[in-house]
Amino acid sequence: MFTMIDQSSMIASVGPISDLEVDLLVLPTWVDDDLSEFPGLIEASGDGLQSARMRGEWSGKAYTSCFVDLNLSGWRASRLLLIGAGDGVISARQVRRLATTATLAGRNRRVSSLAFCLRGQLDKAEAGQAAAEGLTLGEFDGGTYKTEDDKHALQKFIVNSGQVIDSELESAVKRGRLLGECSNEARTLANEPGNSLTPTIFAERARSLAEGTNLGVEVLGPTEMEKLGLGMLLGVARGSAESPRLIVMHHRPKGAPKAPVLGLVGKGVTFDSGGISLKPAESMERMKEDMAGGAAVLCAMRAIDQLHVPIHVIGIVPATENLPGGRAIKPGDVLQSAAGKTVEIINTDAEGRLVLGDALWYAKRSGATHLVDVATLTGGCIVALGTITSGLFGSPGVWVDAVKRAAEVAGDQVWELPVFDEYKQQIDSEIADVKNAAGREASAITAAMFLKVFAGDTPWAHLDVAGTAWIDEARPYQAKGPSGVAVRTLVELACASETWASG
Repeated sequence: MFTMIDQSSMIASVGPISDLEVDLLVLPTWVDDDLSEFPGLIEASGDGLQSARMRGEWSGKAYTSCFVDLNLSGWRASRLLLIGAGDGVISARQVRRLATTATLAGRNRRVSSLAFCLRGQLDKAEAGQAAAEGLTLGEFDGGTYKTEDDKHALQKFIVNSGQVIDSELESAVKRGRLLGECSNEARTLANEPGNSLTPTIFAERARSLAEGTNLGVEVLGPTEMEKLGLGMLLGVARGSAESPRLIVMHHRPKGAPKAPVLGLVGKGVTFDSGGISLKPAESMERMKEDMAGGAAVLCAMRAIDQLHVPIHVIGIVPATENLPGGRAIKPGDVLQSAAGKTVEIINTDAEGRLVLGDALWYAKRSGATHLVDVATLTGGCIVALGTITSGLFGSPGVWVDAVKRAAEVAGDQVWELPVFDEYKQQIDSEIADVKNAAGREASAITAAMFLKVFAGDTPWAHLDVAGTAWIDEARPYQAKGPSGVAVRTLVELACASETWASG
């Protein structure tokens, strides 16, 4: 069951920071910052701040943390946390990261309440939303199945602005709280073990996400898929005892125009062994998160509904396992896709593009005029871009640029890679229309070229999040585990439809 966070646990406030009654007062600080804009703060720390500066603990360097006790009467916070912001040029992405760092630090110190103070020249509504997102992202806890509960949750967050509060800032904080919450739910889903999130259970979780919203949910099983001819999705599912599901969500507000219709497609492979082309045992347990793209789509759909986006948005998740059972597809097999194309199977571990191909066809059949797919698709993208940046592919350029802008606003780092026509010949098959793998050379690109076959002439973008969906090593501003990547990008794209609707 999806549980909404109490919105009242995070509020916007104004006024002197000395009046903030919290366990932990958080200030971004930069190199050579003297905190002179906060009269009395140096004195309130006794010699704490001066000593911290001398010891090098308060340096202002990016994401460094310094705790100082506040002892002077008249200051209602009991402790101060200074988080380094570098040279002082603060962006929304940096505010988000600083705020996440604050929550993680507060949880480690087991504080109950925290106030994050906005500083710098960034628009206060933009900064307030980013801070609320970051504070919420810091609440994610991946220890779902630990029997000894040592979790600590903060009960109260304040986003403080030195300016007069208005409805715009309050709305921004509420929006940021919602986006952070939906990102965390995507992380929770991606963290679920394969035995706890089968395709059937994934569909049930989708229905749970839609509760209390105006979202419509339809779940197609094997019988409906057979009638539609979803041969690639059904083919991947053949090696598993678990039946596949095609999860379809509709956000269709009253008065929505006939166009645009945004189609969001997320890979939903709930466990990927590689099938007959079996993966190495090392790190195979991570393949429970091969549905992170699907989780991003479903959780983005909830946020899109809650934000009353005025256009029709369709979310589609092809959910299946990829296992090497006795009926599994084999290298050399030929599958019939819903689009009518025949596909030669070269590598059964290149299954994500198969299920996405049928799902893209279904999105177009359902009326989508613009497409975005999100998938943990290729190791080749990790080789090219590492674990910091997601790969972005697509056409035409104006549509790809719209996705790029949405990612920038959302704080997701993406880099565009080419889909030149010349790459298409690498996936030409001698026996069928196309083959599902073309070797290591340009493998992320050839995977995108395969998807492009099924997107056709519809504006389409592909986000390969193979390297960014999971964080192997904790960062000061990001916990180890699932990242929730792309949720906020998809929401921002839907919210900005007036900028791309005619493209």
